[in-house]
Parts: sequence; structure tokens; C-alpha cells
Amino acid sequence: MNKPYGSKKLVNLLLSQTEKEEALKEVLNMKAYQIPLRAELDLTMLAIGAFTPLTGFMVRKDYEHVLQEMRLYNGLVWPIPITLPITAEDLKKLDLKQGDRIVLRNRYNMPLALLSVEDIYKYDKRQEALSVYKTLDTRHPMVAEIQLWGEYYIGGSLQVIQLPPIYDYPEYRLTPEETRKILEKREATRIVAFQTRNPMHRVHESLTKLAQRTVRGHLLIQPIVGLTKPGDVDVYTRMRIYHILYSKYYDKETTLLVFLPLAMRMAGPREALWHGIIRRNYGATHFIVGRDHAGPGKNSKGESFYGTYEAQELFSKYEDEIGVKMVPFKELMYDPQKDEYVPTNGAVNEGRMHKISGTQVREEYLAQGRSLPSWFTRREVAKILKKSYPPKHKKGVCIWLTGLPSAGKSTIANILVHMLRSRGRKVTLLDGDVIRTHLSKGLGFSKEDRDTNVLRVGFVASKIVEHNGIVICSLVSPYKATRDKVRLMVPEGQFVEVFVDAPVEVCMKRDVKGLYKKATEGLIKNFTGVDDPYEPPVNPEVHIRTDKEDPITSAMKILTYLIEQGFIKD
Repeated sequence: MNKPYGSKKLVNLLLSQTEKEEALKEVLNMKAYQIPLRAELDLTMLAIGAFTPLTGFMVRKDYEHVLQEMRLYNGLVWPIPITLPITAEDLKKLDLKQGDRIVLRNRYNMPLALLSVEDIYKYDKRQEALSVYKTLDTRHPMVAEIQLWGEYYIGGSLQVIQLPPIYDYPEYRLTPEETRKILEKREATRIVAFQTRNPMHRVHESLTKLAQRTVRGHLLIQPIVGLTKPGDVDVYTRMRIYHILYSKYYDKETTLLVFLPLAMRMAGPREALWHGIIRRNYGATHFIVGRDHAGPGKNSKGESFYGTYEAQELFSKYEDEIGVKMVPFKELMYDPQKDEYVPTNGAVNEGRMHKISGTQVREEYLAQGRSLPSWFTRREVAKILKKSYPPKHKKGVCIWLTGLPSAGKSTIANILVHMLRSRGRKVTLLDGDVIRTHLSKGLGFSKEDRDTNVLRVGFVASKIVEHNGIVICSLVSPYKATRDKVRLMVPEGQFVEVFVDAPVEVCMKRDVKGLYKKATEGLIKNFTGVDDPYEPPVNPEVHIRTDKEDPITSAMKILTYLIEQGFIKD
């Protein structure tokens, strides 16, 4: 079994019961900062020692070295920044300065930890995106997310009072220390770890068992149950699948299932290396690295963010330094004559072999309500997925109409509502003017308020889609990064961006409210198309030109797209 990374023993930031009781009295009179879910998950990983040797959120010197060199200030390899963002407004409100001690609370106001503030520093979001994610494209979920973070990071060490209680599958929520004790009791010396953020099928079973035989040791299955890519199969469906497969199809004497409460970054090569370091803290000596490991899918041009083997190449470069050997993901195909999965390079006749891609699983089987074949997935898994994922024509979809004021969004949205309802679908319309009256009453037209308005609508829309409803959102939504953030709130493939395109001169002529006139006269400030920019979509699902076609034709284009994609039965 491997020793903890960069340390003689695992970091443990949890206070004792006596210390916890004292701290809970103390926090009542302390400055408090409410942290988002991502920071809460990072704090959890820090507390249990999964991020050993880190003892808190990074100070500037560590952060900058990680960005530039993939190393901590002390030279130890570490590819992903672990940071706590804060807005300038919150800094001012808290009157925060170096040397302060504050309590960190989660979304439900539960006090989690005491943070000793060692550093407060401004960071460059553009530089972080380029260094860690190698792109500025806001189709990357983290590039879009960090645009909405505060302008500063707080760095410092932590004393963890308590972690949020666990109610689902606590038997699999083992800490690195608990995992090590089990493996030590089994006298495991060679341990290969497998990570997944997706449901496991028979090919994954074969892959993991093949890797276990290759290293001649134990298998540590570690699915991510924290934050993964927006639109992934929901965590509760996946946890049921992992539980069933582990219970029925793996040897419990040589296999261990441990859920990992990690907030993924989808950072491709850097993330693969990070995953290896984390698994070392759980005792692993080997780690399976997939093709396009932790890749976030396609960019705005429809291309992959990272090369197919880029993660494997980076991992192999550093595997000696991090002390974890890579087991490359092997492509396996199903051999019907043997009724098993075999490496493609070992197949006598690959023409007779079977395989199904992830895209086919989603689009040709689940989306169509078809059962997955038994050679591909276990019957129990197929049953869970079929129940959790209705066919596409019964699933929800968000249709997001964006464009300049008076481009024709509301008119087209209202026509589309009738078209969809007449075809048997329930539809909710969230129109910009109505939203401003109710959901976003009181917000102004600064960039921050516009973003807040769009994200509120996006949140409501995501919940409608989650419950298999159709929602049409008609908002100017001028900023691309914010629209991309909304896209990430909705399951992948269920967000349809419609660019309602019309030249500003045409929009001015249509403007019955006289808003353009007031804006050009300086009576209205921050008006999109006059003194505030509109960022057109780069690659929208539907592009309509309302200066060249009538509203019914435009609505029909959207309907045709929905039919082609299977959301509406023709």
C-alpha cells in the first residue's frame, strides 16, 4: 500500500469532540462567510485528508506555482488550485484582513470550519482558465463558472468543526484513513484504483477486473459523487447502480467500493494527474487513466477540449514523482462467441465484435425508450436507467431565445407555445418582461444585475426541465458567459439556444416602447445595443433572421429542430 502523498501521515483537520463544543460556542460571535457547494466539497476533501498534504485553501504563492508549474511552492507536484473565492463586496462587508479568523458556513448556514486568514489576493480569471483548462471557451463548465466567482481568493489553514451529515449509502463513504485500515487488514500491497462519473456497464466490469489481474492486487472502485459535469446521469441513479454491481458481480475479498465526494474540474490532463494523487492518499499504487480522462466534451466549434491521449501522456510523465503507476484504459469489445469483453488488439476477427458508444447509449437507446442489450449492461442496471430516463419525446427541454431588444423574441416564443401545446407537450413560458415584474423585481440593468436575472431564470428553467417539462425563456441575455452558465444548469443535450437575429436598425424601428430612442438620448443607461454590448452566440442550435422571415416561419424553424432532435413526435 502507498504512503500518503508528500507527508508521513494523512492530514486530519477535524476537531475533537471537546474542541468542537468549544468552537461551536465561539462561532456565535465570529465573522461568518457562507461558501458554495464546490468549496464545501473541497473543504470536505481537505478535512478527511484526501488532499494531503494540503491543510487549507491555497495562499498566493502556492496558487501561482500551481498555475505556472503544476507544483506547490515547496516543489511538490500538484496540478489543480484549491481556492476559496470571495467578492470585493463580501470582503468589504466582512471587513476581512490577514490575521482574522472566520467561520465558514455552508448553504444551509451550518458552521463547518474555522479559517485562519493568511492571505487575501486578487487573481486573474483569464490566466487561470488558460493555465488549468487550456481554453477561454465558456462551453467549458469551469471556464463559465469562474467568470461568476468573486474577484479575490482567501487563503489559510482550516480547523474543521463538522461535516454535513450523510444520509445515502454511508457504508461506502469511507475516508482515506478508513479505506487504508480495511486494505491493511487484507494485507493489500498492490491496489489499482478506478474512477468513474458515469454508470458502470459490463465493459467497465471487464476493464476493472482486467486491470486488477494485470497488477495482481486489489481493486479500489471510486466513483465521483460530488460535483461532476453538468448533465451527467444524476448521482442517486449512479449510486444505486454502483451498489448493485458491487454487491452482485465483484469479489468482496479483493475489491472495495468507496464513494469520493470530489468536486471535479473537468480539467482533462491536469485532472487525471490530480486524481492519481488523491487515489494515492487512499492507498492506491496504480490508477486507471482513460482516454480523454475528465474531458468536458465538445467546445463551441464542436471539437474536443483535449487530445484523446493527452491525459495519459501527462500522467506517464509524472507517475514516478507522484508514486502512482498508470494503467492505461484499454479499448474492449464484446466477443459474442466467448460471451466476454476482450481487448480489440487481441481479437481474431474484429468484424464480429460488438460495442456501443456513450452517445449511442444516450441517443439510440435511452432517448428512444429502448432497452440496452444484455451483452452491454447488466439487467439490473438497464432497469434502473430505463426508469430514471424516459424517452426523449417525454423529456424536458429548455428553449432559450436570445437577441437584441425588439428582435422578435417574445412574439416567436408565444407562437411556439401554441405549436408545442397543440402537439401534446406542457409548456412554461418565462418572458423577460414578466420575469422582471415578478421573479427579478428590484434588479437594475448593471452587468451584475443582468447576470443575476439571467441566472435566476436559468435556475427556474433547469428545475422545469429536471421534471420533464418544456420551458421557453425569452430574454435579451446579452453576455455569452452567462448564457453558457445557464446551459450548464440543464442536462446535456436538453438546452436549445436560439439566436433571434436582427440588425439594431431594424430593432429600433420596431421599438414600440421608445426605449432605443431614450437610450440614444442618454435618458436610459446600459441599454443593450446602444451603450451596452450584445455578445451573439458562437454556435447556437437554431439561428433565425427576423429581418428576413416572418415570426411563424421563425417559430417553425425551432419546432422543426425539436422534431429532428426527438423532443417532439412528428
